[in-house]
Amino acid sequence: MSGTDEERGGAVERRDGGEEQGGGVDGVPVAGGGVPEGGGGVLGAAELFDGVGIDYERAFGRLPAQLAAVEWLNERLSPGSRVLDAGSGTGRPVAALLDAAGHAVTGVDVSGTMVELARAQVPGARFVQADLREHVPPAGGYDAVCAFFPLLMMERKEQIAVLRRMASWLVPGGLLVSATVPADIEGIEITWMGRRARVSSFSAEAYLGVLREECGLEVLHHELSVFRPEVPGGEPEEHLFCYARRGTAAEA
Repeated sequence: MSGTDEERGGAVERRDGGEEQGGGVDGVPVAGGGVPEGGGGVLGAAELFDGVGIDYERAFGRLPAQLAAVEWLNERLSPGSRVLDAGSGTGRPVAALLDAAGHAVTGVDVSGTMVELARAQVPGARFVQADLREHVPPAGGYDAVCAFFPLLMMERKEQIAVLRRMASWLVPGGLLVSATVPADIEGIEITWMGRRARVSSFSAEAYLGVLREECGLEVLHHELSVFRPEVPGGEPEEHLFCYARRGTAAEA
C-alpha cells in the first residue's frame, strides 16, 4: 500500500469471503511480506501506522521513482522554499532530502509514532500530528507539496477533497508531486503487513482527471512503475507518480 498518511504474501481474504491469489485484491497488491497475522479488526490509519512504525521505512524507504520525484522537485525549488510533506511517515527519505536541500519543511502525519520517529530522524524539519482533512496551511501557503500515498485509507470523495485542498495551498506556480496505487476500488479490505485495512483508489486515468479537472492543475509528467517492498515475501505493486503545477494569474 506504500505510504498512506500512510500505507501489503500469499492469498488474501476478501471482505466477501473469497480469496485472491498472487498477493492482490481487485488489482491492489498486498505486499509487506511474511504470513499475515490472523484475526483482528480493520484499523484506521493512525492505529495501523502506529503499529507499523519503522518497519514502513525498511520496506518502502528506497522507491526509485520517489527518489527521482524529490530530485526533480529540488532542481526546481530555490533554497528556503516552503514544502509540505503530506503523510510524512518516518521523515525518510522525503523530508530528510528536502531538508538537506535547504528547504523549510513541514511534515504532517496522522500517526503519533511516525511523527516521533520523524522528529528524531530529521530534526531540521517541523512535524505535526494531524489529519490532512483538517490541516491548516501557513499564511502564504506552500511552494510545493509532496503527497506520496497519503490518501489510500480515505474514501474516494475524501481523497478528491484533500487533493483539492492541497492544490489550493500552493502558491501560483507551485508544484504538487504525488503518488498513489492506481486501482479502480472503493472500500476494499486487505491485509497489509499483517494488519487489516480498508482502502480506496482511482485508476490511473481517473486520478489524472482529478488533478486536472477537480484541482485545476497542469500535469507536467506522470509515470507508472513497479516496486517490490524490501521485506521477505514482499509482492510487487504498481505505483503512479505525477508531477503537477498550479497556474499563475498571468496564465489564467
